[in-house]
Amino acid sequence: MAHIFRELSRNLSRNPGTALGSLLSLTLLFMLFELYWVTAITSAQFYSHLLSDLTMEVFLTEETADSTLTSLQTTIASIDGVESIDFISKQRARAELSRLVGVDLLVGYDSLNPLPRSFILTFSPEYLTATTMADIESEIERMPVVSHVSYSKHWLEKAESVRALILKIGMILGAVILLAAWTSLVNSIRLMTRARAVGFSQMRLLGAGKLFLALPFLMEGFLIGGLSAGVGWLLIFYGKQRIAFTQFDIVAPILQEISIFCGAAALLGIISGYLGIRRLLR
Repeated sequence: MAHIFRELSRNLSRNPGTALGSLLSLTLLFMLFELYWVTAITSAQFYSHLLSDLTMEVFLTEETADSTLTSLQTTIASIDGVESIDFISKQRARAELSRLVGVDLLVGYDSLNPLPRSFILTFSPEYLTATTMADIESEIERMPVVSHVSYSKHWLEKAESVRALILKIGMILGAVILLAAWTSLVNSIRLMTRARAVGFSQMRLLGAGKLFLALPFLMEGFLIGGLSAGVGWLLIFYGKQRIAFTQFDIVAPILQEISIFCGAAALLGIISGYLGIRRLLR
């Protein structure tokens, strides 16, 4: 073990530029992915917050009798996904219009209020998708007492398409970063081993095993990979403390997920270390 740790320190001290270059390049690569991760979580929370305000308004025909409103409300409330239902009378619609405009536009229409009656529906979060909302809309519109249904349909469809695009970008970005990190670390360790090719051959002749020879480089890859991922997170959390937005909060992954990510980066370093040295182990 003393020899293995001594070899590890020699590798780093003899090639400080290569080791530092690998550390900095991997830190930038991992930090790019970590920034995307934070952005994806933050946008997902902001998207969920926007969806929580999404409602559907069901307008009733003028011929609908007031005596049927209670049974109609019960029928609509029993539809899967409907979380709450609120009745908007003509008088309440007039008050809401006056509040929005700032003046009562229906002065003189006290006996004949032209505003329609309606129900305001809210939904469970798992039902707030474009497909599900369209199915609910179709089910409600088939009722003869309903004149039309209104909700932010086009906004919901565009929001879902943007989320799908972000997911695709994340998968491509993750694959590119993984390939770039693997290539960078493999090449750096390969450069370090070239200078010691003669020493490797001598130790092989003396009976040193492959694992014994490779372990310092595997540990080096482990340290560089894990440390670069950890430094990237430290920089991100430092920036998080210095940057604030008024419309939303920046959300970072939990500590357990960050630890798993750093562990995966360290494992990538071990694999890269083996690929960088395997030619000398043949």
